[in-house]
Amino acid sequence: MTQVVERILAVVGETGMIADRQAMEPFSIDQRRRYFGKPLAVVRPASAQETAAVVRLCAEARIAIVPQGGNTGLVGGATPDASGGQIVLSTARMDRVRALDSVNNTLTAEAGCILANVQRAAQDAGRLFPLSLAAEGSARIGGNLSTNAGGTAVLRYGNARDLVLGVEVVLASGEIWDGLRSLRKDNTGYDLKQLFIGAEGTLGVITAAVLKLFPLPKAALVALAAVENPAQALELLALAQARCADALTGFELFSDACLSLVLRYFPGTVAPFRERHPQYVLVELCDRESAAHAQTALEGLLGEGAEHGIVRDAVVAQSLQQARALWALRENISEAQAREGPNAKHDVSLPISRIAEFVGATDAALEREYPGVRLVTFGHLGDGNLHYNLAPPEGVAHDEFLRKAEAFNHIVHDSVARFGGSISAEHGLGQAKREEILRYKSPVEIDLMRKVKQALDPLGIMNPGKVI
Repeated sequence: MTQVVERILAVVGETGMIADRQAMEPFSIDQRRRYFGKPLAVVRPASAQETAAVVRLCAEARIAIVPQGGNTGLVGGATPDASGGQIVLSTARMDRVRALDSVNNTLTAEAGCILANVQRAAQDAGRLFPLSLAAEGSARIGGNLSTNAGGTAVLRYGNARDLVLGVEVVLASGEIWDGLRSLRKDNTGYDLKQLFIGAEGTLGVITAAVLKLFPLPKAALVALAAVENPAQALELLALAQARCADALTGFELFSDACLSLVLRYFPGTVAPFRERHPQYVLVELCDRESAAHAQTALEGLLGEGAEHGIVRDAVVAQSLQQARALWALRENISEAQAREGPNAKHDVSLPISRIAEFVGATDAALEREYPGVRLVTFGHLGDGNLHYNLAPPEGVAHDEFLRKAEAFNHIVHDSVARFGGSISAEHGLGQAKREEILRYKSPVEIDLMRKVKQALDPLGIMNPGKVI
């Protein structure tokens, strides 16, 4: 293997290779510190051509490749195994915006571009790239596409795969497929790009993509409404969709348990209301007319919600600072829970109409089996994506609680399946759910996935041990 590493070094140069054990550590551990690996080397190619050369060398030597972007994933999808024989292929040096076409509303970005930098490049051109998530300051576009990231604007703009027109991919053979088309209509056969989006690097390495841009809104207004339960939140969602149509960009739900965590672990955070309420809904409108138009629409929505007995209280942000403070209540939940200690995360999606039923039934089932379990439920209610997390009862050690993870995972996931949902909405399968998915997908579907994997990666070198 030393000879292969030397040949790879000749391709990428000293800047593109990390072989020191201590320097490789950040690339060897996932964000949640659940998975620990031991890579042979970390390779950082600077172009698709260098990536292709590295992949060819690895294919010749039968060395596995683990593609990695910002390493912000939550299911161990970008973590190498502990064998010491896998290459981590970091896209960090491929970080250029290659082109921006403001007439065609497209931006071509390399896989290593940080999401926030893509957003900024679009904004500088008077355009919007709407993919937005908590890790956008470090997550990279290649990783966003490989997991089909969702985020807070899915309700209006769709998931990552909805924002892509074309991709450039290095295949497991070391060939480069240039699919960087900027067409919105191309009915010339299979839509091959969709095979690689959401595949978590198991079929090839995305090295660049053509992304859709949109006009910048004239105004973005944010409000927080207090409601009694998820059923009332769904009633408010229906009102918002009827009154606000495409202006409705974000519709987020979080419980009072979530708010308590944020208030505890983020000093200086101010409670939004004098009284506490069971559930909260964060609403964002992006208006293409004016701030006044958005203000009228938002206040009308909240007023109608109050008249119908849905909204118990509400606050509308009067400044950008206040809007950011309201969003922080939602976006800081995961970090607050992490600071409290390890927890069981469930990234699930459901038909929107069944979310309230799911929450009620699953809460009750878990309480019967694990009295006192604390449920930290929040998510993108407008697109049916819930982060249904479990924390131990007061006085129970986190590690002791997590030893029961398989049992309560089955309770949650069986309930998800019963209500017609998916056990992974936006985080992917990675290592964490690779075996679990076999319980919920049909043998036909699993067989089709394995055939696609075999066809595109016959040597099994692309991110083995993940997804399938």
